[in-house]
Amino acid sequence: IIEDVKNGQFLASSLAKFSKVFGNFAISIIRTGETSGTLDESLVYLAEELEKKQQLQRKVFGALIYPALIITATLGVVGLLTIYVFPKILPIFASLDFELPITTKILIWLTNFLTAWGLWIGGAIILVGVLVAWLVAAKDSAHYIWDRVVIKVPLLGKIALNYQIANLTRTIGLLLKADVGVVDSFSIAGDTTNNIAYRRALKAVSASIIRGESISSQLAKRPDLFPDLTSQMVAIGERTGRLSDTFIYLSGLYEEEVDNRTKNLSNAIEPILMITLGLVVGFIAISIITPIYQVTQNLNP
Repeated sequence: IIEDVKNGQFLASSLAKFSKVFGNFAISIIRTGETSGTLDESLVYLAEELEKKQQLQRKVFGALIYPALIITATLGVVGLLTIYVFPKILPIFASLDFELPITTKILIWLTNFLTAWGLWIGGAIILVGVLVAWLVAAKDSAHYIWDRVVIKVPLLGKIALNYQIANLTRTIGLLLKADVGVVDSFSIAGDTTNNIAYRRALKAVSASIIRGESISSQLAKRPDLFPDLTSQMVAIGERTGRLSDTFIYLSGLYEEEVDNRTKNLSNAIEPILMITLGLVVGFIAISIITPIYQVTQNLNP
């Protein structure tokens, strides 16, 4: 890149040779800055916008990482106890000459089942996970189905949908504000997302714009990807001639929605996880302590 610039090439032209590294969004902003003579301002603006996108991404992952850790730790501890600890303790209870509590019977059955089939079940889950990951990575059709499923998952789906729209509307708005054409803005925005469902939708919208159709009408045809608010606001932007401002305004709305939903999800999941963890620990404690108590009662004269 340095050699290209020294030889008189535009920075954007040199970066375009490494588009997979820098992305079409950044290259377009830089090209506009070079053309208008405001490259320094464009670079600062680009850095600020990329930082905003990273902050949004951190909010989403930050809200989900705590529940994921709690669930993983709980399953890990229960799995270790069931497979390695309980098999040494529970046979003693099974050999006792009195009726065991139902909770202890369930725990004995679960321990025997996981001891016999646990590795097979774990291996099957890992194999299916690897297979699904490979299909999603290697096959566009599988990736498309996966992306459609993700945005329909209860609770998490709305966060994923709002996250995608927030990023895409901000990208389109910034490109339009940088005097990039509408068709190119939608095409570039489609290239910036890993969600194939949205990528295909934006490419289709871009092609429809070339045919003279309105943006809002095309978004309205895809309500599962773009809620009514999006198409209605874009229609207003088209009528008033303030399309770039409309998209940037929409991105702010959806970013706030993502922030609120992630906070609400964390607040809702935390007590549920604590209650579930308490029930699991209580079930295990009752299953082990009750037979011990019965043994001590029988030993007393």
